[in-house]
Amino acid sequence: MEENRIRRPELLKKVMSAAEAAELVKDGMTIGTSGFTPAGYPKAVPLALAERGKKEKIKITLWTGASVGDELDGALTRAGVVAKRLPYQTNNSIRDAINKREVEYIDIHLSQVAQQARYGFLGYLDMAIVEAVAITPEGHLIPSTSVGNTPTFVKLAEKVIVEINTSQPLELEGMHDIYIPADPPKRQPIPLTRVDDRIGTPYIPCDPDKIVAIVFTDIQDNVRPLAPVDAISKQMAENLIEFFKQEIRAGRLPSNLLPLQSGVGSVANAVLAGLAQSDFTNLEFYSEVIQDSVFDLLDLGKMRFVSGTSITPSETGLKRFYENIKSYRQKIILRPQEISNNPEVIRRLGIIAMNTAIEVDIYGNVNSTHIMGTRMMNGIGGSGDFSRSAYLSIFATPSTAKNGAISCIVPMVSHVDHTEHEVHVIVTEWGVADLRNKCPVERAQEIINKCAHPNYRPWLKEYLDKALKKGGHTPHYLPEALSWHIRFETSGHMIPTLKEEAALMKEERVG
Repeated sequence: MEENRIRRPELLKKVMSAAEAAELVKDGMTIGTSGFTPAGYPKAVPLALAERGKKEKIKITLWTGASVGDELDGALTRAGVVAKRLPYQTNNSIRDAINKREVEYIDIHLSQVAQQARYGFLGYLDMAIVEAVAITPEGHLIPSTSVGNTPTFVKLAEKVIVEINTSQPLELEGMHDIYIPADPPKRQPIPLTRVDDRIGTPYIPCDPDKIVAIVFTDIQDNVRPLAPVDAISKQMAENLIEFFKQEIRAGRLPSNLLPLQSGVGSVANAVLAGLAQSDFTNLEFYSEVIQDSVFDLLDLGKMRFVSGTSITPSETGLKRFYENIKSYRQKIILRPQEISNNPEVIRRLGIIAMNTAIEVDIYGNVNSTHIMGTRMMNGIGGSGDFSRSAYLSIFATPSTAKNGAISCIVPMVSHVDHTEHEVHVIVTEWGVADLRNKCPVERAQEIINKCAHPNYRPWLKEYLDKALKKGGHTPHYLPEALSWHIRFETSGHMIPTLKEEAALMKEERVG
């Protein structure tokens, strides 16, 4: 088994236990790991390091590709090992520590992490801890279910610890396309002009002399269940699909659309699930994360090709992927996130970017990271990479949160991640607001009338009327804008019941 996974014989002497490998991590080190939402991340060594952290003081700075599993973010945070973290996370333990300011957190656009590391902006990288399915005779690494920032971390790190995960099938070999751009002033155009182009190597280049430890493990990716597609998500998907059909009729999209990008989570998965039920065919996917609904589209013959940096389905989706891996590997490429999220490529391919929002204001500014403007949720992830360069930049959100107690359409967002200048379309269960070719006041009217919940429209219209009296190109009535969240959190009479909600939606459609 070892020889099948470690094909460079002299590296066999580097095999050791996770506890032995964890001893190589020293206090104050900066560690870069594999892993992206949460797939392909190291598990055994972080768990051993967390046990060590319970007995002795050890602090590290942790870089990843994006979110990782509880064996890494959660265990190390609870053991008090993580001092600083970048660039994206979804784990409850580390999120709480960030908001308590027990962990310093740096939120960075995902496409920029690798190059900022190579530029020296982030400091020195002491060690990379990465998951692989095998090591080639040359000492190069075959990644598992994600690529993320691993190629750059392996290139920069002084030392490398490799976790060979035997739960990850060897059939993953050949699915990856590893390409690291040259840095300025020697940078050249990325030679990727089609979703299915291969421009690099099927392995991560690695100097075998850097490898200081190899640990065998069989711990599986800690994948997350996806919520079932509810009525609101289904309606959002239907609204978006109708918008696409209108764009085709207007001659602004081809019949098979353009390559699609979709954010992570249940809403994004529901939108893609809606496409699976539609009559669209010959679709292409150029995104970060490959979720269950992408497999649906492939199995139905509606998706021609898929490019991403991570395979992150549900538990049943992961089993399905492994069972059909020989078929899927013919239609899936996994790339570094520096390429999957690269603005140059996104603009060249004409990507349709579909991401989710926490709240949207009446002028089209989007908050996708902070609750009430101060508490970090997950981070900006790749949404900024795509929205700023997309052919179409679309943000979807339910019109309300907390069972209707809070409007997700607000006068002024409490934190801005995506400005009005890069947001083309807003989608809620009530409709689609097309913000293209509209001035600020026209955008406000479009969003209120098409996307806000009917219970909140009178309040939003009242706010806009007051703001208009103040004047200005983008009018605001600041006293009410700044108190909006408090005002509606405490307005119990504004909360619609589920019965009222259904009646309102029916009345709206009939009208």
